[in-house]
Amino acid sequence: MKQEVFVIGDIHGQIQLFNEMLTKWQPETQQLILIGDLGDRGEDPKACFLLAKKLVKEQGGIYLKGNHEDLFLRFLDNPEDYYQNYCLNGGMRTLESLLHSGLDDEYSPTEMSMMIKSHYPDLVEFLKGLPLYFEWHQYLFVHAGVDLTKSDWKKTTDYDFMWIRAPFHEGKNMTGKVIVFGHTITPALYGDNVTTDLWKSDDKIGIDGGAVYGGALHGVIFSPEKLEQDISIKNTGYVWDGSI
Repeated sequence: MKQEVFVIGDIHGQIQLFNEMLTKWQPETQQLILIGDLGDRGEDPKACFLLAKKLVKEQGGIYLKGNHEDLFLRFLDNPEDYYQNYCLNGGMRTLESLLHSGLDDEYSPTEMSMMIKSHYPDLVEFLKGLPLYFEWHQYLFVHAGVDLTKSDWKKTTDYDFMWIRAPFHEGKNMTGKVIVFGHTITPALYGDNVTTDLWKSDDKIGIDGGAVYGGALHGVIFSPEKLEQDISIKNTGYVWDGSI
């Protein structure tokens, strides 16, 4: 077991920020954790997926399944039903990065899904098999949160591990764990729509600084005893405007 953990917040296709943050990671001594949501909205989701897959396979990284991985897989399984919702959530950025621009004018959702499953079978299977959480010493790393009404947090539904918001943020943490999560951007957690710092409350630490919206990408280092360092990289490049 490595001496520290290096956990990176929601990347959302921001490959330049992803690569820059990885230069801060010390592979020999730090376990890498990706908190989920590597696709959709950003500049190059495909590059982020493939880099994450390589880091898992070659360097033992942990890549947790987020709600946007869930959305992507739901679209692939039921393209006609999920296409509009997926695109509203930035999914076209992922589809075009995997195939090519202008898809919407050429192909039906079913055709897009078929092409992706045909061209990227290994990637699709890899994403299907991603874990929902990772425990390390006193810490629990998860994309969205856990169901704090359960006597055993491990009985949280798969959906809530990836999607839960207010009931987790507002509930009392009796798990005995420090829960590190992404999913909900810290400007929303702070309630001011501005603050991109880490959010800390009741042994919960929110690390999604809203990088894809022009906020910050966080890389947070933990030792078994405490949070050692927060590396914050401001996004000064591509910002998603919600257009596709």
